[in-house]
Amino acid sequence: MFANYFKTAWRNLLKNKFYSLVNITGLTAGLAIGIMILLWVQDELSFDKFHQQSDQLYRLQNRVGTGSSVQIWTVTNAPIAPSGKTQLPEVKAFARITNNYFHANYRAGDKVFIEENTFLVDPSFFSIFDFKLIAGDNKHPFTDEHTVVLTQKTAKRYFGDADPIGKVILGDNKESFTVSGVIKDFPLNSSIQGDMFFPMELMNKVKYATRKGSINENWDEYNFFTYLLLEPGTNTNTLSDKLRSIHLTNRPKDTDIKYLLQKIGDMHLYQADGTNGGISTVRTFTIIALLILIIACINYVNLSTSRSMLRFKEVSMRKIFGAMRIQLFFQFIIETTILFLFSLLLSLVLIYVALPLFNKISGKEMVINFADYHIWMVILLAGLGTLAASSIYPAMLLSSFDPIRALKGKVSSGIKGVTFRKVLVVSQFTISVGLITGTIIIRQQLKYIQTKDLGYDKTHVFSFWLRDANEHAEAIRNQLMNAPGVSGVTQANGYIAMLGAQSGNNSWDGKGADQTLMMYPLSVDKEFIPFFKVQLLEGRNFSGTLADSNHYILNETAVKQTGIKDPLGKRFKLWEVEGTIIGVVKDFHFASLKKEIQPAVFYSKPQQNNTVFVRTTGKDAEKAIAAAKAIWDQQNPGVDFQYSFMDKVFNDIYKAEQGRSMLFNSFAAIAILISCLGLLGLTAYTAQVRTREIGVRKVLGASVSSIISLLTKDFILLVLIAILIAVPVSWYAMSKWLDDFAYRTTISWMVFLVSGLIAVSIAILTISFLSIKAALANPAKSLTAD
Repeated sequence: MFANYFKTAWRNLLKNKFYSLVNITGLTAGLAIGIMILLWVQDELSFDKFHQQSDQLYRLQNRVGTGSSVQIWTVTNAPIAPSGKTQLPEVKAFARITNNYFHANYRAGDKVFIEENTFLVDPSFFSIFDFKLIAGDNKHPFTDEHTVVLTQKTAKRYFGDADPIGKVILGDNKESFTVSGVIKDFPLNSSIQGDMFFPMELMNKVKYATRKGSINENWDEYNFFTYLLLEPGTNTNTLSDKLRSIHLTNRPKDTDIKYLLQKIGDMHLYQADGTNGGISTVRTFTIIALLILIIACINYVNLSTSRSMLRFKEVSMRKIFGAMRIQLFFQFIIETTILFLFSLLLSLVLIYVALPLFNKISGKEMVINFADYHIWMVILLAGLGTLAASSIYPAMLLSSFDPIRALKGKVSSGIKGVTFRKVLVVSQFTISVGLITGTIIIRQQLKYIQTKDLGYDKTHVFSFWLRDANEHAEAIRNQLMNAPGVSGVTQANGYIAMLGAQSGNNSWDGKGADQTLMMYPLSVDKEFIPFFKVQLLEGRNFSGTLADSNHYILNETAVKQTGIKDPLGKRFKLWEVEGTIIGVVKDFHFASLKKEIQPAVFYSKPQQNNTVFVRTTGKDAEKAIAAAKAIWDQQNPGVDFQYSFMDKVFNDIYKAEQGRSMLFNSFAAIAILISCLGLLGLTAYTAQVRTREIGVRKVLGASVSSIISLLTKDFILLVLIAILIAVPVSWYAMSKWLDDFAYRTTISWMVFLVSGLIAVSIAILTISFLSIKAALANPAKSLTAD
């Protein structure tokens, strides 16, 4: 019986090649995009869930500041973790991670590498996380402060296939480290990544060699990612209060401090305070995947139900010869299943081919591993859901005909059936127009970001780190100013495009006793403000003299939030340095445009200015870079020269949004493609069932244009209705998306007009070919057609 079902279904698919091709193409495209998006969603949701103790692992964070300057930091000071472990029974273990900025170059034999992902960690890092050593001792990964643990990939880069244990790596040609362990490469769905891991004790040796105390006594510096392994059943709110009490015992003046605990499984998708982060994108992409799958289902349902009128004789004859409704139902289910399985197979091939491009756009490194049951869960859920949605209703409709009425020609699709198909077409184009609108608005926002006046000039500027040449900074500046292609040079201790360090250790006359204002401090030289063309609103610039060490220049927001009236000449203290305000600069954007401009302060400490900014003439940029490299090679022999243009640094801030824009372009294109395939099929069906009507109209004198209008006007009307529905929905959705940006473009009516025109134009192009073909057909043949 089932063999006969398959044979009949296969013959029917071959008999109706055009409709089969339309259905297969639509389902293949929908399944491929839908499954790829859902694989991306599954990957995002899996981050950091692989640790066996993930339910007890928490990242410790700080909330600092008061009023409008409240900040949440994902880094803490060093002493809080060991103090908590010693004093609080709830803390079972801890591990801290901080960047290793002591070395940049590493040598093994004749191989030299510049490493960026090197960290200092506590030995417990390898026991509380599931980052186990495959060579070495998990309990004692470091034998002393001059040992290092490598990942498999890093070990292979340095030593090939040789056993790395006991081998020596030279840091900056001056400090030797013996390889004491090798760990498996980090899973791609781990928020924690790295290549080389050094013992935390190295910081004590290097940083505190000439200073009193140790890292476990320094409550001032917040540079450590801190993770706590808690006892089961620990109340995190109570623990946060206890940690705060420990902190205040050691630092009584930090009255604004509060500790927050975030589950390790939440830190990839949620903000430090528990509000939505990446989870918003995950939800959006999930909805888009479902909508694209729905569009693909609508295509099949529309074509199947509309063509049911052409199969009523077949169904009636089967019923007369004894076929039961349930048998006919399963026949049509099997017919859909065959077509669907073929589409699913093609979609998997398409995914395999397109995945590298998808990874490049989305910034992922996903692979299709069919041995991974998670992959099959996504494929089966998407596949079975799509199959059920696209097969059940058409099968029920096709198996429901009354054979006697059908053979007498009294069967019709009915008003309900026609209305249902119209609703489906409107739904398809509503989704498509919504995606087109989203694409246009995202592109507008990115253009707004790229063209907005940031309050400084980053044109033709590249930067590099001085490293060990800080003491020769003035000589380097003079050399660069005399180099070809260089129009200006300045130095600072950070990037103007993304200031990172913050401090609440400041005071001024009139500051409240319980007030903590977080500010972004930046040490600059006297050329910095004119170099970047930052507008000086009041006062003067730094003079380049020793007196600058007691002078400060604030931005407008800092003046406003401190409440200082007539700030010039007023007292201001940063850290432990008393001074006066000599100037006020116009606000400039030193972070993502998603954030409001925060208080910033310029100060002068030339010995800290380890980043050089060089403005080139544009056309001679290569000469300027070559000159900088030559100077670098003199000052840092044996160390590779690395630089970056500020345009790239700025664009990297919005890399996620740029990738999202490209993905939205792809989603909108696929949605329109699938919708138009459905429209093409429906147009072909309409022309087929109205063949005789068209012939009669032409005999009676109807023009070609009137015939085309007859066939297209209903479809165009449906598209116009879809546009009317899509406009308010997409406006609301994209307004919510733009709410993430403190500085954003406006949504004008032109966006919806353009989206509508695109949808209507594509619809007209899709249906015009078949409509014109039907209108030009010979009426004599039309009237004799069966």
